[in-house]
Amino acid sequence: MSDQSHHRASSQQHSLSIEAMFSQIMAAVQKSNAEVAELRHECAELRMSNAALEKQVKEGLTGFNGSRIGSGFVTPVPSSPQLKAKSPFLLPSTPSIPQFTQFNFLAPDVSPTPSSDVSLGSYPFQDREIPGFYVVIPAGGAGTRLWPLSREGYPKFLLDLTLKRRSLIQATWDRLIPLSSAARTTIVAGPSHAKAIMEQLPDLLPENLLCEPGPKDSMAAIGLAAAVMARRDPDAVIGSFAADHMISGDDAFLSAVTEAVAAAKKDYLVTIGIAPSHPSTGFGYVRLGESLRLTEDAPNARKVLNFKEKPDARTAAAYIKTGNYRWNAGMFVVKAAFLMQLLKEFKPEMYDGLQKIAEVWDVGEERRQAVLDEVWDNLEKIPIDNAVAEPAAESGRVAVVPATFGWDDVGDFSSLAELLPAEANQPRILGDSNLVLTEQVAGGIVVPGSGRLVTLLGVDDIIVVDMPDTLMVTTRARSQEVKRLVKKCKEQGWKKLL
Repeated sequence: MSDQSHHRASSQQHSLSIEAMFSQIMAAVQKSNAEVAELRHECAELRMSNAALEKQVKEGLTGFNGSRIGSGFVTPVPSSPQLKAKSPFLLPSTPSIPQFTQFNFLAPDVSPTPSSDVSLGSYPFQDREIPGFYVVIPAGGAGTRLWPLSREGYPKFLLDLTLKRRSLIQATWDRLIPLSSAARTTIVAGPSHAKAIMEQLPDLLPENLLCEPGPKDSMAAIGLAAAVMARRDPDAVIGSFAADHMISGDDAFLSAVTEAVAAAKKDYLVTIGIAPSHPSTGFGYVRLGESLRLTEDAPNARKVLNFKEKPDARTAAAYIKTGNYRWNAGMFVVKAAFLMQLLKEFKPEMYDGLQKIAEVWDVGEERRQAVLDEVWDNLEKIPIDNAVAEPAAESGRVAVVPATFGWDDVGDFSSLAELLPAEANQPRILGDSNLVLTEQVAGGIVVPGSGRLVTLLGVDDIIVVDMPDTLMVTTRARSQEVKRLVKKCKEQGWKKLL
């Protein structure tokens, strides 16, 4: 072959290879465009579905007694959209910040019922008590993303954030009492909050308020309760439910917990999986496995294949598309003794420390404090998910009860805004609506906590928290970043405001 022919053939091969590469690139681009279009379509469908559910909730469902009940999908707004309650954060006669802890959470003329999302209606259930079931309510967390409304000395679980005249911890107590009793309900909290908790929960027995010397995350808090409960009742089944979460759909919630207790009695660590209403990037996920077919009392219990950390938007949408994922709300039901067994297996040092504390917990305050001083600071700071739930799931010892009730962890002002009533395209107001004047303002949330007038003009989706000692302004889009302000205040010497 001549040099000219060889060159021509090489040129043709080169052209063909470039064409092939170009074709592959175009195919990849088309595939990517198709996937993006599919995701957009899924998101549009989810938005339509959420809008329909929100409309259903706002229109209200009617119970047998004519009262509005939760739909079991999203947290409903209070029963009256025209509600204009006075600020639950500041008494009119006390304009200074030292009175910050003297909020009125419950007016004298209100008699709350065990149903937190129908707080002024009739509770439709009779006896739902589960013998041998102990409720554990961890009341911790700084709530920094709700600053300056939430403070270290008065965190969000002590506040009425829904204008129902019950704080979040009171609502949690109300919700769970039908399944247990005051004698079998335990609060785990820091000593600085003990007095306020006892004031808000007068039926709480003093011996059932377990004070942890310092925050060590959920494993130490729940493990402490489990260790103490296992000594008080070796057959105890405990259920851990955070003090600062919102729940709607009471019947669905109580049914899910009852089923979780039945599954826990078969030696499973049981979590309650929340049906996701949208592809959230702010929550962890639980991947559902096969049905366990345990008992007639737990027909929906399924094996947990694994736990997933907070995903990106694309991954979250993919999770929802499969139908095999649920939000991980951090609700765990388990035999106290079985949880300690798992702790001994996966975190033996923490197990030994908590057992040492539990041995003297009911002996006397002086002996208890001495052991706490010796042991507590050396305990590992770790969530229960990482400590025992994830490794136990790998060996098939974690179950999930898929649930349909509405749930929200009220993690920031954006999520809080969704729980409050408002006219169409108007900002939500947490407090006295007479203290807020707006013109051409849509969305957002305003907290008129100082008692002075707050006026807004031409700003959308804004967050204004006006307290007696500080003013915080941001946007809903950046509400997750409020904790950065808390860090900066600490660094620059404003610790008294935290």
